[in-house]
Amino acid sequence: MPPPAEPPRISGTAEETSPTVTQRLKALPKPALVAAAVAVALGGGLLVASLAVDSAVAQGTTVLGVDIGGLGTDEAREKLAAELPELTDDPLQVYVGEVPEDAADPRLVVPSETGLSVDVDATVDRADTPGLFGRLFGGDGGPVQPVTALDEERGRAAMEELAEATGTEHTEGGVAFVDGEVEITEPGSGASLDVDGALERLRETFLTAEASAPVSLPVTAAQPAVDEAEVERAVNEFARPAMSGPVRLAVDDRELEITPAMISPYLTMEADDDGTLVPRLDGEGLAEDDAVLAAVDEVNRPALNARLAVRDGGVVVTSDARDGVEVETGDLGDQIMPLLTNPEGSRSGRATVTTTEPELTRENVDQLGVVEQMSSFTVTFDPAPYRTTNIGRAVELINGSVVAPGERWSFNETVGERTEENGFVEGIIILNDQYQTAQGGGVSAVATTMFNAVFFAGVKPVEYGAHSFYIERYPEGREATVAWGSLDNSFENDSDHSIYISATSDDSSVTISFLGTKKYDEVEAVTGERTNVVEPGTREAVADDCVPQPPLEGFDVMVERVFRNGGDEVGREEFTTRYTPRDEVVCEPGGD
Repeated sequence: MPPPAEPPRISGTAEETSPTVTQRLKALPKPALVAAAVAVALGGGLLVASLAVDSAVAQGTTVLGVDIGGLGTDEAREKLAAELPELTDDPLQVYVGEVPEDAADPRLVVPSETGLSVDVDATVDRADTPGLFGRLFGGDGGPVQPVTALDEERGRAAMEELAEATGTEHTEGGVAFVDGEVEITEPGSGASLDVDGALERLRETFLTAEASAPVSLPVTAAQPAVDEAEVERAVNEFARPAMSGPVRLAVDDRELEITPAMISPYLTMEADDDGTLVPRLDGEGLAEDDAVLAAVDEVNRPALNARLAVRDGGVVVTSDARDGVEVETGDLGDQIMPLLTNPEGSRSGRATVTTTEPELTRENVDQLGVVEQMSSFTVTFDPAPYRTTNIGRAVELINGSVVAPGERWSFNETVGERTEENGFVEGIIILNDQYQTAQGGGVSAVATTMFNAVFFAGVKPVEYGAHSFYIERYPEGREATVAWGSLDNSFENDSDHSIYISATSDDSSVTISFLGTKKYDEVEAVTGERTNVVEPGTREAVADDCVPQPPLEGFDVMVERVFRNGGDEVGREEFTTRYTPRDEVVCEPGGD
Protein backbone atom coordinates (compact mmCIF):
# COMPACT_ATOMS: atom_id res chain seq x y z
CA MET A 1 0.00 0.00 0.00
CA PRO A 2 1.49 3.36 -0.85
CA PRO A 3 2.50 5.66 2.05
CA PRO A 4 0.06 8.25 3.04
CA ALA A 5 0.58 11.63 1.62
CA GLU A 6 2.82 14.08 3.65
CA PRO A 7 0.69 16.47 5.58
CA PRO A 8 1.09 20.05 4.58
CA ARG A 9 3.76 22.33 6.39
CA ILE A 10 2.27 24.95 8.65
CA SER A 11 4.30 28.04 9.62
CA GLY A 12 4.66 28.89 13.30
CA THR A 13 7.28 29.02 16.18
CA ALA A 14 10.30 26.74 16.37
CA GLU A 15 8.95 25.13 19.48
CA GLU A 16 5.89 24.20 17.66
CA THR A 17 7.65 22.96 14.60
CA SER A 18 11.06 21.37 15.89
CA PRO A 19 11.21 17.83 17.36
CA THR A 20 11.89 17.63 21.13
CA VAL A 21 14.98 16.06 22.66
CA THR A 22 12.96 13.11 23.78
CA GLN A 23 11.59 12.73 20.27
CA ARG A 24 15.12 12.81 18.86
CA LEU A 25 16.47 10.28 21.36
CA LYS A 26 13.61 8.01 20.57
CA ALA A 27 14.44 8.36 16.94
CA LEU A 28 18.05 7.14 17.53
CA PRO A 29 18.95 3.46 17.21
CA LYS A 30 19.46 1.74 20.56
CA PRO A 31 23.24 0.98 20.14
CA ALA A 32 23.98 4.68 19.65
CA LEU A 33 22.11 5.52 22.81
CA VAL A 34 24.18 3.07 24.82
CA ALA A 35 27.49 4.47 23.47
CA ALA A 36 26.50 7.99 24.30
CA ALA A 37 25.65 7.08 27.85
CA VAL A 38 29.04 5.45 28.36
CA ALA A 39 30.86 8.48 26.95
CA VAL A 40 29.06 10.84 29.29
CA ALA A 41 29.87 8.69 32.27
CA LEU A 42 33.52 8.36 31.34
CA GLY A 43 33.95 12.07 30.67
CA GLY A 44 32.56 12.93 34.04
CA GLY A 45 34.90 10.46 35.70
CA LEU A 46 37.92 11.94 33.97
CA LEU A 47 36.92 15.41 35.04
CA VAL A 48 36.62 14.30 38.63
CA ALA A 49 39.94 12.45 38.44
CA SER A 50 41.66 15.43 36.91
CA LEU A 51 40.39 17.72 39.62
CA ALA A 52 41.48 15.22 42.26
CA VAL A 53 45.15 14.82 41.11
CA ASP A 54 45.93 18.20 39.49
CA SER A 55 47.97 19.51 42.50
CA ALA A 56 49.96 16.30 43.11
CA VAL A 57 53.44 15.32 41.81
CA ALA A 58 53.46 12.18 39.74
CA GLN A 59 54.03 8.98 41.61
CA GLY A 60 57.61 7.73 41.67
CA THR A 61 59.13 11.18 41.18
CA THR A 62 62.51 11.62 42.95
CA VAL A 63 65.04 14.44 43.10
CA LEU A 64 68.53 13.21 44.00
CA GLY A 65 66.90 10.29 45.77
CA VAL A 66 64.35 12.38 47.66
CA ASP A 67 60.88 10.91 46.90
CA ILE A 68 58.26 13.56 46.27
CA GLY A 69 55.87 11.36 44.30
CA GLY A 70 52.21 11.84 45.14
CA LEU A 71 52.94 14.97 47.19
CA GLY A 72 51.25 18.24 46.52
CA THR A 73 53.55 20.85 45.03
CA ASP A 74 53.72 22.83 48.27
CA GLU A 75 54.54 19.68 50.22
CA ALA A 76 57.16 18.71 47.62
CA ARG A 77 58.83 22.11 47.90
CA GLU A 78 58.97 21.87 51.67
CA LYS A 79 60.45 18.39 51.56
CA LEU A 80 63.12 19.30 49.02
CA ALA A 81 64.00 22.51 50.87
CA ALA A 82 64.53 20.50 54.06
CA GLU A 83 66.48 17.54 52.66
CA LEU A 84 68.42 18.69 49.62
CA PRO A 85 70.95 21.06 51.31
CA GLU A 86 72.63 18.16 53.11
CA LEU A 87 72.75 16.18 49.88
CA THR A 88 74.07 18.94 47.66
CA ASP A 89 76.79 20.68 49.73
CA ASP A 90 79.60 18.16 49.41
CA PRO A 91 82.76 20.04 48.37
CA LEU A 92 83.62 20.05 44.68
CA GLN A 93 87.15 19.22 43.58
CA VAL A 94 88.45 21.93 41.28
CA TYR A 95 91.67 22.87 39.54
CA VAL A 96 92.50 26.28 38.22
CA GLY A 97 93.51 25.40 34.71
CA GLU A 98 93.95 21.90 33.36
CA VAL A 99 93.45 18.89 35.63
CA PRO A 100 96.89 17.31 36.19
CA GLU A 101 97.44 13.69 35.22
CA ASP A 102 97.75 12.53 38.82
CA ALA A 103 94.84 14.76 39.90
CA ALA A 104 96.54 15.31 43.22
CA ASP A 105 95.84 18.07 45.75
CA PRO A 106 92.71 19.59 44.25
CA ARG A 107 91.17 22.69 45.73
CA LEU A 108 87.80 22.19 47.40
CA VAL A 109 84.88 24.49 46.72
CA VAL A 110 81.85 24.27 49.03
CA PRO A 111 78.74 24.92 46.87
CA SER A 112 76.80 26.87 49.50
CA GLU A 113 79.82 29.13 50.07
CA THR A 114 80.06 29.72 46.33
CA GLY A 115 76.41 30.74 45.89
CA LEU A 116 75.35 27.37 44.38
CA SER A 117 72.06 25.78 45.47
CA VAL A 118 68.95 23.99 44.15
CA ASP A 119 66.10 26.12 42.82
CA VAL A 120 63.39 24.19 44.64
CA ASP A 121 60.43 25.94 42.97
CA ALA A 122 61.79 25.41 39.47
CA THR A 123 62.66 21.80 40.26
CA VAL A 124 59.13 21.02 41.49
CA ASP A 125 57.70 22.73 38.40
CA ARG A 126 59.93 20.52 36.27
CA ALA A 127 58.77 17.40 38.14
CA ASP A 128 55.01 18.14 37.78
CA THR A 129 54.88 17.27 34.04
CA PRO A 130 53.10 13.83 33.48
CA GLY A 131 49.80 14.05 31.52
CA LEU A 132 46.29 13.24 32.83
CA PHE A 133 46.05 9.77 31.29
CA GLY A 134 49.51 8.94 32.60
CA ARG A 135 48.38 9.74 36.10
CA LEU A 136 45.08 7.83 35.73
CA PHE A 137 46.49 4.73 34.16
CA GLY A 138 49.63 4.17 36.24
CA GLY A 139 52.38 6.43 34.65
CA ASP A 140 55.12 7.68 37.09
CA GLY A 141 57.51 10.63 37.02
CA GLY A 142 60.88 8.95 37.76
CA PRO A 143 64.11 10.81 38.66
CA VAL A 144 64.11 14.55 37.98
CA GLN A 145 67.33 16.52 37.45
CA PRO A 146 67.26 19.47 39.88
CA VAL A 147 67.44 23.04 38.60
CA THR A 148 70.60 24.90 39.75
CA ALA A 149 70.45 28.38 41.30
CA LEU A 150 73.44 30.77 41.60
CA ASP A 151 73.85 33.79 43.86
CA GLU A 152 75.95 35.88 41.46
CA GLU A 153 77.34 38.29 44.06
CA ARG A 154 78.37 35.55 46.45
CA GLY A 155 79.73 33.37 43.70
CA ARG A 156 81.79 36.17 42.20
CA ALA A 157 83.28 37.01 45.59
CA ALA A 158 84.27 33.37 46.12
CA MET A 159 85.84 33.08 42.67
CA GLU A 160 87.74 36.35 43.04
CA GLU A 161 89.17 35.06 46.32
CA LEU A 162 90.16 31.82 44.57
CA ALA A 163 91.69 33.83 41.73
CA GLU A 164 93.80 35.82 44.17
CA ALA A 165 94.99 32.65 45.89
CA THR A 166 95.86 30.74 42.73
CA GLY A 167 96.85 33.30 40.12
CA THR A 168 100.41 33.53 38.86
CA GLU A 169 101.58 37.04 38.17
CA HIS A 170 103.20 37.73 34.87
CA THR A 171 106.71 39.18 35.08
CA GLU A 172 107.40 42.38 33.24
CA GLY A 173 110.73 42.60 31.55
CA GLY A 174 112.85 45.23 33.23
CA VAL A 175 116.21 46.91 33.53
CA ALA A 176 117.61 48.23 36.83
CA PHE A 177 120.87 49.78 37.98
CA VAL A 178 122.58 48.64 41.19
CA ASP A 179 126.01 49.73 42.40
CA GLY A 180 126.99 50.87 38.93
CA GLU A 181 125.94 47.61 37.26
CA VAL A 182 123.02 46.68 34.97
CA GLU A 183 120.48 44.19 36.34
CA ILE A 184 118.04 42.53 33.91
CA THR A 185 114.63 41.05 34.74
CA GLU A 186 113.53 38.52 32.13
CA PRO A 187 109.84 38.77 31.14
CA GLY A 188 107.44 35.87 31.82
CA SER A 189 103.75 35.19 31.25
CA GLY A 190 101.23 34.53 34.02
CA ALA A 191 97.71 33.18 34.38
CA SER A 192 94.69 33.99 36.50
CA LEU A 193 91.28 32.44 37.06
CA ASP A 194 88.58 33.52 34.61
CA VAL A 195 85.97 34.48 37.21
CA ASP A 196 82.98 34.62 34.83
CA GLY A 197 84.00 31.42 33.06
CA ALA A 198 84.58 29.63 36.38
CA LEU A 199 81.10 30.54 37.63
CA GLU A 200 79.52 29.26 34.44
CA ARG A 201 81.53 26.02 34.61
CA LEU A 202 80.49 25.41 38.21
CA ARG A 203 76.85 26.11 37.37
CA GLU A 204 77.02 23.57 34.52
CA THR A 205 78.65 20.79 36.51
CA PHE A 206 76.94 21.28 39.88
CA LEU A 207 74.72 18.27 40.72
CA THR A 208 75.69 16.42 37.55
CA ALA A 209 77.77 13.31 37.05
CA GLU A 210 80.73 15.55 36.15
CA ALA A 211 80.75 17.01 39.65
CA SER A 212 82.01 13.74 41.09
CA ALA A 213 85.30 14.13 39.19
CA PRO A 214 87.77 17.03 39.44
CA VAL A 215 86.53 20.08 37.56
CA SER A 216 88.82 22.21 35.42
CA LEU A 217 88.14 25.93 35.79
CA PRO A 218 89.14 28.22 32.90
CA VAL A 219 92.03 30.68 33.17
CA THR A 220 93.09 33.75 31.28
CA ALA A 221 96.69 34.25 30.28
CA ALA A 222 98.54 37.49 31.12
CA GLN A 223 101.39 38.48 28.85
CA PRO A 224 104.07 41.01 29.87
CA ALA A 225 103.89 44.39 28.19
CA VAL A 226 107.71 44.55 28.12
CA ASP A 227 108.96 41.54 26.13
CA GLU A 228 112.42 40.06 25.58
CA ALA A 229 113.07 42.10 22.47
CA GLU A 230 112.37 45.38 24.31
CA VAL A 231 114.62 44.41 27.20
CA GLU A 232 117.45 43.59 24.81
CA ARG A 233 117.00 46.89 23.00
CA ALA A 234 116.98 48.91 26.23
CA VAL A 235 120.12 47.20 27.52
CA ASN A 236 122.10 47.63 24.32
CA GLU A 237 121.00 51.14 23.47
CA PHE A 238 120.95 52.74 26.92
CA ALA A 239 121.66 50.68 30.03
CA ARG A 240 125.11 49.33 29.24
CA PRO A 241 126.39 52.61 27.78
CA ALA A 242 125.02 54.50 30.81
CA MET A 243 127.05 52.35 33.21
CA SER A 244 130.16 52.16 31.02
CA GLY A 245 132.09 54.88 32.83
CA PRO A 246 132.00 58.17 34.75
CA VAL A 247 130.58 61.44 33.48
CA ARG A 248 132.91 64.41 33.86
CA LEU A 249 131.73 68.01 34.18
CA ALA A 250 134.16 70.89 33.93
CA VAL A 251 134.13 73.32 36.87
CA ASP A 252 136.39 76.23 36.05
CA ASP A 253 139.87 74.65 35.89
CA ARG A 254 138.82 71.48 37.70
CA GLU A 255 136.61 68.49 36.89
CA LEU A 256 133.61 67.05 38.72
CA GLU A 257 133.50 63.26 38.25
CA ILE A 258 130.16 61.49 38.69
CA THR A 259 130.64 57.72 38.68
CA PRO A 260 128.13 55.01 37.65
CA ALA A 261 127.86 53.98 41.33
CA MET A 262 126.71 57.53 42.18
CA ILE A 263 124.21 57.60 39.30
CA SER A 264 122.70 54.11 39.61
CA PRO A 265 120.47 54.69 42.69
CA TYR A 266 118.66 57.48 40.83
CA LEU A 267 118.51 56.01 37.31
CA THR A 268 115.51 53.92 36.24
CA MET A 269 113.89 52.56 33.09
CA GLU A 270 110.10 52.58 33.20
CA ALA A 271 107.65 51.19 30.64
CA ASP A 272 105.32 53.59 28.84
CA ASP A 273 101.84 52.68 27.55
CA ASP A 274 103.36 50.94 24.54
CA GLY A 275 105.68 48.74 26.61
CA THR A 276 108.78 50.74 25.69
CA LEU A 277 111.39 51.16 28.45
CA VAL A 278 112.12 54.85 28.90
CA PRO A 279 115.11 56.04 31.00
CA ARG A 280 114.57 58.57 33.79
CA LEU A 281 117.14 60.19 36.08
CA ASP A 282 116.06 61.62 39.43
CA GLY A 283 118.17 64.74 39.32
CA GLU A 284 116.92 66.02 42.67
CA GLY A 285 117.87 62.81 44.47
CA LEU A 286 121.24 62.72 42.70
CA ALA A 287 121.97 66.28 43.80
CA GLU A 288 121.30 65.39 47.44
CA ASP A 289 123.39 62.21 47.47
CA ASP A 290 126.20 62.29 50.05
CA ALA A 291 128.84 60.96 47.64
CA VAL A 292 127.85 63.49 44.99
CA LEU A 293 127.89 66.35 47.50
CA ALA A 294 131.36 65.28 48.64
CA ALA A 295 132.57 65.32 45.03
CA VAL A 296 130.98 68.74 44.53
CA ASP A 297 132.68 70.07 47.68
CA GLU A 298 136.03 69.02 46.27
CA VAL A 299 135.60 71.16 43.16
CA ASN A 300 133.78 74.09 44.74
CA ARG A 301 136.14 76.96 45.42
CA PRO A 302 135.17 79.60 47.97
CA ALA A 303 135.93 83.21 47.26
CA LEU A 304 139.16 84.37 48.90
CA ASN A 305 139.61 87.83 50.22
CA ALA A 306 142.76 89.73 49.50
CA ARG A 307 145.38 89.08 52.17
CA LEU A 308 146.56 92.09 54.15
CA ALA A 309 149.40 92.90 56.51
CA VAL A 310 150.71 95.92 58.40
CA ARG A 311 154.00 97.32 57.18
CA ASP A 312 155.59 100.59 58.17
CA GLY A 313 152.42 101.56 60.01
CA GLY A 314 150.19 101.06 56.99
CA VAL A 315 148.06 98.28 55.50
CA VAL A 316 149.37 96.53 52.39
CA VAL A 317 147.92 93.78 50.15
CA THR A 318 150.08 90.66 50.30
CA SER A 319 148.00 88.53 47.93
CA ASP A 320 145.14 89.29 45.59
CA ALA A 321 141.56 88.20 46.05
CA ARG A 322 140.07 85.31 44.08
CA ASP A 323 136.53 84.72 42.86
CA GLY A 324 134.67 81.72 44.20
CA VAL A 325 133.03 79.03 42.07
CA GLU A 326 130.11 76.92 43.29
CA VAL A 327 128.40 74.11 41.35
CA GLU A 328 124.65 74.52 40.87
CA THR A 329 123.48 71.03 41.82
CA GLY A 330 119.84 71.70 40.89
CA ASP A 331 120.43 70.87 37.20
CA LEU A 332 123.01 68.08 37.60
CA GLY A 333 120.51 65.58 36.23
CA ASP A 334 119.90 67.67 33.11
CA GLN A 335 123.64 68.01 32.56
CA ILE A 336 124.40 64.30 33.03
CA MET A 337 121.48 62.56 31.27
CA PRO A 338 122.43 63.42 27.66
CA LEU A 339 125.99 62.20 28.26
CA LEU A 340 125.10 58.72 29.54
CA THR A 341 124.92 57.09 26.11
CA ASN A 342 128.09 58.70 24.80
CA PRO A 343 131.16 56.47 24.40
CA GLU A 344 134.23 56.83 26.59
CA GLY A 345 136.13 59.95 25.65
CA SER A 346 133.02 61.98 24.89
CA ARG A 347 131.21 61.67 28.22
CA SER A 348 132.19 65.18 29.28
CA GLY A 349 130.27 68.40 29.68
CA ARG A 350 130.31 71.59 31.69
CA ALA A 351 128.64 72.05 35.06
CA THR A 352 126.45 75.03 35.75
CA VAL A 353 128.26 77.19 38.29
CA THR A 354 127.70 80.34 40.30
CA THR A 355 130.57 82.77 40.68
CA THR A 356 130.92 84.51 44.03
CA GLU A 357 132.95 87.65 44.54
CA PRO A 358 135.24 88.25 47.52
CA GLU A 359 134.38 90.94 50.03
CA LEU A 360 137.85 92.44 50.06
CA THR A 361 139.95 93.08 47.00
CA ARG A 362 143.04 95.12 46.20
CA GLU A 363 140.75 97.71 44.64
CA ASN A 364 138.28 98.18 47.53
CA VAL A 365 140.56 98.04 50.59
CA ASP A 366 140.61 101.79 51.01
CA GLN A 367 136.89 102.12 50.23
CA LEU A 368 136.06 99.70 53.05
CA GLY A 369 138.16 101.71 55.50
CA VAL A 370 140.74 98.99 56.13
CA VAL A 371 143.57 101.48 56.42
CA GLU A 372 145.29 100.91 59.78
CA GLN A 373 145.83 98.49 62.63
CA MET A 374 143.12 98.80 65.27
CA SER A 375 144.59 96.25 67.70
CA SER A 376 146.96 93.32 67.95
CA PHE A 377 147.44 90.77 70.72
CA THR A 378 149.69 87.77 71.25
CA VAL A 379 149.36 84.82 73.64
CA THR A 380 152.32 82.52 74.29
CA PHE A 381 152.01 78.86 75.36
CA ASP A 382 154.20 75.90 76.16
CA PRO A 383 154.98 73.99 72.96
CA ALA A 384 153.07 70.73 72.52
CA PRO A 385 152.18 68.88 69.29
CA TYR A 386 148.44 68.99 69.99
CA ARG A 387 148.57 72.75 70.67
CA THR A 388 150.51 73.43 67.48
CA THR A 389 147.98 71.44 65.43
CA ASN A 390 144.78 72.74 67.01
CA ILE A 391 145.84 76.38 67.32
CA GLY A 392 147.22 76.34 63.79
CA ARG A 393 143.97 74.91 62.41
CA ALA A 394 141.83 77.52 64.20
CA VAL A 395 144.10 80.31 62.97
CA GLU A 396 143.88 78.98 59.40
CA LEU A 397 140.07 79.18 59.53
CA ILE A 398 139.99 82.66 61.12
CA ASN A 399 142.68 84.40 59.10
CA GLY A 400 141.29 86.71 56.42
CA SER A 401 137.83 87.12 57.92
CA VAL A 402 136.15 90.37 56.94
CA VAL A 403 133.48 91.78 59.25
CA ALA A 404 131.26 94.47 57.76
CA PRO A 405 129.92 97.36 59.88
CA GLY A 406 127.06 96.15 62.10
CA GLU A 407 127.91 92.49 61.42
CA ARG A 408 128.43 89.88 64.15
CA TRP A 409 131.47 87.59 64.00
CA SER A 410 131.32 84.18 65.71
CA PHE A 411 134.25 81.97 66.72
CA ASN A 412 132.16 78.77 66.61
CA GLU A 413 130.60 79.59 63.25
CA THR A 414 133.98 80.47 61.72
CA VAL A 415 136.09 77.67 63.20
CA GLY A 416 133.40 75.00 63.32
CA GLU A 417 133.15 72.00 65.60
CA ARG A 418 136.47 70.80 66.90
CA THR A 419 136.45 67.28 65.45
CA GLU A 420 138.94 65.03 63.76
CA GLU A 421 137.10 65.51 60.46
CA ASN A 422 137.60 69.27 60.83
CA GLY A 423 141.32 68.91 61.39
CA PHE A 424 141.54 68.92 65.20
CA VAL A 425 143.23 66.40 67.46
CA GLU A 426 142.87 65.37 71.10
CA GLY A 427 144.46 67.59 73.75
CA ILE A 428 144.00 68.93 77.29
CA ILE A 429 140.87 70.94 78.10
CA ILE A 430 139.12 72.05 81.29
CA LEU A 431 135.87 70.20 82.01
CA ASN A 432 134.03 70.09 85.34
CA ASP A 433 136.76 72.21 86.98
CA GLN A 434 139.40 69.68 86.05
CA TYR A 435 141.94 69.11 83.29
CA GLN A 436 140.81 66.38 80.89
CA THR A 437 141.60 65.26 77.37
CA ALA A 438 139.29 65.95 74.42
CA GLN A 439 139.31 66.99 70.76
CA GLY A 440 140.47 70.56 70.22
CA GLY A 441 142.50 71.04 73.36
CA GLY A 442 144.50 74.29 73.26
CA VAL A 443 141.97 76.25 71.17
CA SER A 444 141.21 78.43 74.20
CA ALA A 445 144.54 80.18 73.53
CA VAL A 446 143.04 81.41 70.24
CA ALA A 447 139.79 82.39 72.00
CA THR A 448 141.73 84.41 74.58
CA THR A 449 143.79 86.09 71.87
CA MET A 450 140.59 86.98 69.97
CA PHE A 451 138.96 88.39 73.13
CA ASN A 452 141.90 90.71 73.69
CA ALA A 453 141.99 91.79 70.03
CA VAL A 454 138.30 92.72 70.40
CA PHE A 455 138.99 94.40 73.76
CA PHE A 456 141.76 96.70 72.48
CA ALA A 457 140.05 97.41 69.13
CA GLY A 458 137.28 99.02 71.15
CA VAL A 459 134.46 97.06 69.45
CA LYS A 460 131.56 95.39 71.24
CA PRO A 461 131.92 91.90 72.79
CA VAL A 462 128.65 89.94 72.39
CA GLU A 463 129.25 86.52 73.93
CA TYR A 464 132.27 85.39 75.89
CA GLY A 465 133.15 83.43 79.00
CA ALA A 466 136.27 82.90 81.10
CA HIS A 467 137.71 79.55 82.19
CA SER A 468 136.26 78.17 85.41
CA PHE A 469 139.62 78.56 87.16
CA TYR A 470 142.51 80.86 86.35
CA ILE A 471 145.30 79.78 83.95
CA GLU A 472 148.55 81.60 84.65
CA ARG A 473 149.64 82.20 81.04
CA TYR A 474 146.53 84.31 80.35
CA PRO A 475 145.84 87.88 81.60
CA GLU A 476 143.49 87.59 84.54
CA GLY A 477 140.00 88.90 83.83
CA ARG A 478 140.80 89.15 80.10
CA GLU A 479 140.73 85.59 78.88
CA ALA A 480 138.11 83.41 77.22
CA THR A 481 137.27 79.86 76.35
CA VAL A 482 134.82 78.28 73.91
CA ALA A 483 132.68 75.15 73.90
CA TRP A 484 130.85 73.84 70.86
CA GLY A 485 127.10 74.16 71.29
CA SER A 486 127.22 75.97 74.64
CA LEU A 487 129.70 78.87 74.74
CA ASP A 488 130.75 81.10 71.85
CA ASN A 489 133.24 83.95 71.54
CA SER A 490 131.67 86.63 69.37
CA PHE A 491 131.70 90.37 68.80
CA GLU A 492 129.80 93.01 66.85
CA ASN A 493 131.60 95.42 64.56
CA ASP A 494 130.08 98.63 65.87
CA SER A 495 132.62 100.77 64.04
CA ASP A 496 131.78 102.60 60.83
CA HIS A 497 134.16 100.59 58.66
CA SER A 498 134.93 96.97 57.80
CA ILE A 499 137.37 95.01 59.96
CA TYR A 500 139.93 92.59 58.53
CA ILE A 501 141.15 89.87 60.94
CA SER A 502 144.73 88.72 60.56
CA ALA A 503 145.64 85.55 62.49
CA THR A 504 149.04 83.82 62.65
CA SER A 505 150.65 81.20 64.91
CA ASP A 506 153.79 79.18 65.46
CA ASP A 507 154.83 76.45 67.90
CA SER A 508 154.65 78.71 70.95
CA SER A 509 152.46 81.74 70.19
CA VAL A 510 149.34 82.98 68.44
CA THR A 511 148.73 86.56 67.28
CA ILE A 512 145.48 88.17 66.12
CA SER A 513 145.33 91.68 64.68
CA PHE A 514 142.33 93.80 63.68
CA LEU A 515 142.80 96.06 60.65
CA GLY A 516 140.30 98.79 59.89
CA THR A 517 139.72 102.33 61.07
CA LYS A 518 140.20 103.01 64.76
CA LYS A 519 137.21 104.06 66.86
CA TYR A 520 139.52 105.42 69.59
CA ASP A 521 143.02 106.71 69.68
CA GLU A 522 143.79 104.46 72.63
CA VAL A 523 142.13 101.62 74.56
CA GLU A 524 143.61 100.81 77.97
CA ALA A 525 143.05 97.89 80.38
CA VAL A 526 143.06 98.62 84.13
CA THR A 527 143.14 95.47 86.28
CA GLY A 528 141.93 95.64 89.89
CA GLU A 529 143.05 93.71 92.98
CA ARG A 530 142.01 90.12 93.59
CA THR A 531 139.12 89.83 96.04
CA ASN A 532 137.14 87.02 97.68
CA VAL A 533 140.15 84.73 97.59
CA VAL A 534 139.38 81.03 98.25
CA GLU A 535 142.10 78.44 98.90
CA PRO A 536 142.09 75.24 96.80
CA GLY A 537 141.57 71.71 98.05
CA THR A 538 142.96 68.33 97.02
CA ARG A 539 141.16 65.61 95.04
CA GLU A 540 142.07 62.13 93.96
CA ALA A 541 140.90 60.83 90.61
CA VAL A 542 140.90 57.35 89.13
CA ALA A 543 140.40 57.53 85.38
CA ASP A 544 142.26 56.64 82.21
CA ASP A 545 142.15 60.28 81.05
CA CYS A 546 143.08 61.80 84.41
CA VAL A 547 145.53 64.74 84.16
CA PRO A 548 147.48 65.85 87.28
CA GLN A 549 146.56 69.38 88.32
CA PRO A 550 148.52 71.82 90.52
CA PRO A 551 146.56 73.89 93.05
CA LEU A 552 145.68 77.58 92.62
CA GLU A 553 143.48 79.91 94.65
CA GLY A 554 140.11 81.12 93.47
CA PHE A 555 139.32 84.84 93.38
CA ASP A 556 137.27 87.68 91.88
CA VAL A 557 138.82 90.33 89.65
CA MET A 558 137.51 93.39 87.80
CA VAL A 559 139.09 94.79 84.64
CA GLU A 560 138.13 98.20 83.26
CA ARG A 561 138.31 99.07 79.56
CA VAL A 562 139.14 102.78 79.20
CA PHE A 563 138.61 104.63 75.87
CA ARG A 564 140.62 107.79 74.99
CA ASN A 565 140.56 110.19 72.10
CA GLY A 566 143.02 113.07 71.86
CA GLY A 567 144.38 112.08 75.26
CA ASP A 568 141.01 112.49 76.97
CA GLU A 569 139.01 109.66 78.49
CA VAL A 570 135.75 109.29 76.53
CA GLY A 571 134.37 106.09 78.06
CA ARG A 572 134.90 103.24 80.51
CA GLU A 573 133.51 99.65 80.82
CA GLU A 574 133.81 97.06 83.58
CA PHE A 575 134.44 93.31 83.12
CA THR A 576 134.13 91.23 86.29
CA THR A 577 135.31 87.61 86.45
CA ARG A 578 135.03 85.05 89.24
CA TYR A 579 137.49 82.14 89.26
CA THR A 580 136.85 79.02 91.32
CA PRO A 581 139.76 77.44 93.22
CA ARG A 582 141.83 75.06 91.15
CA ASP A 583 142.02 72.02 93.38
CA GLU A 584 145.06 69.84 93.31
CA VAL A 585 144.24 66.62 91.42
CA VAL A 586 146.24 63.49 92.19
CA CYS A 587 145.75 60.69 89.65
CA GLU A 588 145.58 57.26 91.26
CA PRO A 589 146.22 54.02 89.33
CA GLY A 590 143.02 52.46 87.98
CA GLY A 591 141.63 49.27 89.53
CA ASP A 592 141.23 45.91 87.85
